[in-house]
Amino acid sequence: MIQVIQAQNVTLAYLKEKFALYKSEDEQFFTEWFDYIPKISELEKQSLDRVKNNYLNVLENAPLLEEAVKLVVLSPLLDLAGFYRHPFYITTEQSVEISEEVIIHNEVNTEETKEIIKGKIDVLVLQDQLWLLIIESKRSSFSLAKAIPQALTYMLANPHPENPAYSLVMNGEDFQFMKLRKQDKLMYALSDKFTLYRRENELYKILNILKNIGQVLN
Repeated sequence: MIQVIQAQNVTLAYLKEKFALYKSEDEQFFTEWFDYIPKISELEKQSLDRVKNNYLNVLENAPLLEEAVKLVVLSPLLDLAGFYRHPFYITTEQSVEISEEVIIHNEVNTEETKEIIKGKIDVLVLQDQLWLLIIESKRSSFSLAKAIPQALTYMLANPHPENPAYSLVMNGEDFQFMKLRKQDKLMYALSDKFTLYRRENELYKILNILKNIGQVLN
């Protein structure tokens, strides 16, 4: 069982202070997200086009995404990446509650109103070295920044510290990969952020990266 720090206490500064965790500035530290990427087939591209269209349709009609994020987006990605098959397995860890304060501008009343948006982070573990953190909220745009420190907390519990650990944080429309490794010191790095709101279907890139990481871990 992974011991999770209270969500409100997990910040990048906290992890740096408590675990001497630093962000790598070396582009070669995390090449798995952009180098030697496996190609995906035309059939896989067609499947991912359906996933994107399905998600955008759900988004139009259902502002409460929660389970739809996993059902519509994540499940087909894991299937196409081969993570439902040996040697991979999936387990779940405890959910983490998160919140975000937003300012609402009312056209009738000029005063600003604060609203607390609450959500949770669900965690799936694949073969102990790949963590998937899915942000569930009443707003699909709930920032990935809320999940990044939490993802690193899980990755620090990697039962095989001699090997790299990876994670993917997502909220349905935005995706970002991370890598953590202990060399001389604990270092992590982030990929670019991918989104479903660009004209090109960035699920192609996301599946490519998942397949590449799967090859590293296999």
